Amino acid sequence: MNALVLKEYMKFELDQMPVPEIGPNDVLVRVKACGICGSDVHGMDGRTGRRIPPIVMGHEASGEITLVGADVKNLKEGDRVTFDSTVYCGKCFHCVRGELNLCDDRQVLGVSPPEYRRHGAFAEFVSVPSHIIYKLPDNFKFEHAAMIEAVSIAVHAVRITPIQFGDTGICYGAGMIGLLTVQAMRNAGCSTVIAIDVDDAKLALAKELGATHTINSKTTDPLPIIQALTNGRGADVGIECVGITDCVQGLIKCLRKGGAATLVGNLSQSIDFPLQAVVTRQIRVQGSCASSGEYPVCIDLMAKGIIKVEPLISAVAPLVDGPAWFDRLYRHEPNLMKVILVP
Repeated sequence: MNALVLKEYMKFELDQMPVPEIGPNDVLVRVKACGICGSDVHGMDGRTGRRIPPIVMGHEASGEITLVGADVKNLKEGDRVTFDSTVYCGKCFHCVRGELNLCDDRQVLGVSPPEYRRHGAFAEFVSVPSHIIYKLPDNFKFEHAAMIEAVSIAVHAVRITPIQFGDTGICYGAGMIGLLTVQAMRNAGCSTVIAIDVDDAKLALAKELGATHTINSKTTDPLPIIQALTNGRGADVGIECVGITDCVQGLIKCLRKGGAATLVGNLSQSIDFPLQAVVTRQIRVQGSCASSGEYPVCIDLMAKGIIKVEPLISAVAPLVDGPAWFDRLYRHEPNLMKVILVP
């Protein structure tokens, strides 16, 4: 089969690989669409230590089942499916508690840290454990289904944020996850959602997708605007989708006393954290990692048009063009959002 392989850091090749074997509880999926994730782009130069070559990346994917393991009972050949990026065991302390994203034996498709290597979906076929497979509605586009993983990250972050109906919420960062988070926050009950970014084009898209207000923090201090919108108190909740000091500090500064901050972005391994402001104003800070069983909800939200992904898809391209698209994303080409590769 054809596969896009990271042969060495910053070097991709379209290569021939054997079709993956499957175990009794696995299925073989013919990949129809696979999105390039920001974590793939960050990992291609080795900075994260989680994409050690050679590796077939790709974990935001959809396709059709072509082969079913002997012990798989609820799936069949021809099923249109997507799958979780996280391979969880289902048996450990965290899995039993429903914290699938915190599984002690967690692996991620298309990732190869020192402790394991699991090839992903930038290939014609991928082997996937059946327990992380989800069926798609018949009219659900494969390109849209390749966005479900990203949607699940936003929906999970919103689900664990203590939003009450009518709350004022901030989404700090209007990149891919931020734009999905804006939509999820509105659906969860925030009557006011303020998107903050340094890119006017992204902010315009945030407004189109449901943000009630937008602020360019490069040119405008968000705090006076947010105080004016909240009778001087500050926002009730906020979700940070970048992962740098300026954004985390900016979000916490704009929350009311007793407010809640959920941190999704992890661009930096460590930041300068405003401890005194958090303690003295009793701000609740929550980390959010990947997703934890939200795929069915995400499929429903997308099928109903409550969360829209079409405006976020910049290009759908053949797998052979993958190296060029990775390069464009790595160079932060303006107005380039999600690129989906088709084997």
